[in-house]
Amino acid sequence: MEDNFEEIITPPVAPLGIIAMRGCEAISKKISDYIVAWRKDRTSHDVNSLFFTSYQREDYLINHSCPRFGSGEGKGCIKDTIRGYDLYIICDPFNYGVTYQMYDMTVPMSPDDHYQDLKRIIAATCGKARRITVIMPMLYEGRQHRRASRESLDCALALQELTQMGVDNIITFDAHDPRVQNANPLKGFENVQPVYQMIKALAKNVDNLQFDPKHMMIISPDEGAMSRCIYFSSVLGLDLGMFYKRRDYSTIVNGRNPIVAHEFLGDSVEGKDLIIVDDMISSGDSMLEIAYKLKAMKAKRIFACTTFGLFSDGLDKFDKAYQEGFLNRVFTTNGVYRRPELLERPWYVEVDISKYLAYFIDNLNHDSSISKLLSPSERIHNFLHRMGYSNF
Repeated sequence: MEDNFEEIITPPVAPLGIIAMRGCEAISKKISDYIVAWRKDRTSHDVNSLFFTSYQREDYLINHSCPRFGSGEGKGCIKDTIRGYDLYIICDPFNYGVTYQMYDMTVPMSPDDHYQDLKRIIAATCGKARRITVIMPMLYEGRQHRRASRESLDCALALQELTQMGVDNIITFDAHDPRVQNANPLKGFENVQPVYQMIKALAKNVDNLQFDPKHMMIISPDEGAMSRCIYFSSVLGLDLGMFYKRRDYSTIVNGRNPIVAHEFLGDSVEGKDLIIVDDMISSGDSMLEIAYKLKAMKAKRIFACTTFGLFSDGLDKFDKAYQEGFLNRVFTTNGVYRRPELLERPWYVEVDISKYLAYFIDNLNHDSSISKLLSPSERIHNFLHRMGYSNF
């Protein structure tokens, strides 16, 4: 196995099963294929023993469906055996590319629709699975994680509801606020940062990078992104700059206080390549405003590295920023739906996390440690050293 991971020597806790919710079929197939290949090559086990029943298979995907009635009501159906299985359910609540029919209308699935289907599939297991883990790369209602006035706490309620239905572990990427896990202190919650995958994609897709403080700098777009940016700057040995948002708290637009201005704190960015790190691009307005400000401060090249790219207001303004030289590349993972036209843009680079998730599932199915997966600094340094960066 790559990346110097220790060979797994413990038997699996139960036969492995992967359920791909609608819109997650492609990434789930990749995950299954990785595990199939690893387990065929694994020689440290007696795979014919009782402990390794159904260990080596052609795939680990469980056949299921969520059909809908004409009224829009639905149900979950599991068509393969899952009795005693270690189940991993992969769900993307933000995939609006899948639709269903309701009253002779074609309706795109909303996050609420995906979440309801997830609960239907969990209910369809009827308590027969040995263990259930939900993998939700972008956390459902993750931005509604705290109460500022008399309002709902949707993310906390969802986490509690899932665990009450029998979910043992929840794996998510770059949670908007990982403290939301306090809603379920007695259940597993892994908040994963795809830092290794981002740096790997950056080094492989951009020429003439120099990972040193004289030529590169990490930029936090706001106070909330500081923790993830600190990790980037620490592991790469780079300086860190930060913008803070001045908001108009007397006004509410689209459910939030509008940003009046972005103010920069940090050393000079003149002549440096800059990496803006954040958890998501939603409309993209803040990201582009920051890119314009940095370019006005004589930055060299600007790269945006965000875990999720929603691009809810379209791609035209990113096209314009790229054509005018304000933004050189945008990196986002395949953890959420990417519209087909996004994949064709010259400024866009997809960061594949399917192999990373396959490592997680394979190790967890054996009850093996995942600490090296959660702390990838050694792998990052080894990769950059192999790429020829002498300072690592």
